[in-house]
Amino acid sequence: MHLKTLSLTAIAVAVGATQPVFASQQSDATGFTEGAHFTVKTRNMYMNRDQRAEGAAQSYGEEWAQGFVGVLESGFTQGTVGFGIDLLGQFAQKLDTGDGRTGGGTGLLEQGSSGAKDNQSELGGVLKMQISNTVLKYGTQITSVPVLGTSDSRLLPETVEGFSVNSKEFKDLTLAAGHFTGLSNRNQSSRDSGRMTSVDYVGGTYKITPQWGASLYYGDTDNYFRKYYVNTNYVLPLSDKQSLKFDFNGYDTKSTGQERSGELDNRIWSISAGYSVGAHTFVLAHQQVTGTGDYVYGPDGNASYVFANSVQYSDFNYEDEKSWQARYDINLATYGVPGLSFMTRYVKGTDFNTAATDNGKAWERDIEGRYVVQSGKAKDLSVRVRHASYRSSDRGGQIDEVRIITDYPFNVF
Repeated sequence: MHLKTLSLTAIAVAVGATQPVFASQQSDATGFTEGAHFTVKTRNMYMNRDQRAEGAAQSYGEEWAQGFVGVLESGFTQGTVGFGIDLLGQFAQKLDTGDGRTGGGTGLLEQGSSGAKDNQSELGGVLKMQISNTVLKYGTQITSVPVLGTSDSRLLPETVEGFSVNSKEFKDLTLAAGHFTGLSNRNQSSRDSGRMTSVDYVGGTYKITPQWGASLYYGDTDNYFRKYYVNTNYVLPLSDKQSLKFDFNGYDTKSTGQERSGELDNRIWSISAGYSVGAHTFVLAHQQVTGTGDYVYGPDGNASYVFANSVQYSDFNYEDEKSWQARYDINLATYGVPGLSFMTRYVKGTDFNTAATDNGKAWERDIEGRYVVQSGKAKDLSVRVRHASYRSSDRGGQIDEVRIITDYPFNVF
């Protein structure tokens, strides 16, 4: 399946011409400049990773940097069809690294011939068109589609280049399609540093009831693989302060074309159950991989995965791997400290295949604390401290990792 430019435009026009069941976004358009807004997100991030490997060329990485992401979005012109543009600017400044500490799996900063560069920057733009409740975009974009997800787990987010269509013509139903041909990695400023061939996707999300939702997507990464993704989730209220939440996610992946990721024909699925009572949430999750090969992502975005045991360091996605998770969260607003929360979890993986064993074992323990300022000039500023320990004698080695992240998003206008 190849969703080319003409096809995407045709989808936008056809869906936009369909009679919506609720008010039209385009009918509410205020104009190109009148509807414009400019937001900036600043992120300060420190990260170290100790790979605890004796005799390795580099067993320890440590980087500290400051990032800025600015997004200027125009409004849509008025009329049956609205037009607009978006501009995206990213900048990263090195604060501290070097002396053999740069890299080592941290991945915050762009690397040059003599180590981490002092800074990096990237500019991009989007041309957009809106018909009714359907928006067509072409240009540099940040995506969160389960079969094409750009990662924002380091200093700057990944970006992709291409077309996308998102439609909300019918209540509770969101449809999406896209054709992308370039991926810029989170710590590289060159265009298509991720060496994407092309990715086409189509799918949607439907809110069946206020408590029950479902999603279905198809993605094709040319010369790599095709994927199907399915999700269903359900929230069962038990009282004003208690609820149960169930979440199922599944992928089916198969090699195509030149099989650049090797022979793949596998399925990965996870199911989780969470119980919330007052300030506390308890979660149990199970995840399993079957078939040939690991679950693979990369040329279709480094966040193209939505399953329960994708945690801070590992995704527990190796061939035939089975994993269990136990997690606990507490929100201290209930105890008089709004904005402060803590999380801890433990994941155990077994039975995965490597070249050396068919009974691989691994575990990861994560601890996280987060505080979000609730009011005043620093409102929405957040500070998050994350620690991960991963152990496996069969694959991945021994890892200890610390991340300290300060985010401050604000509206310029």
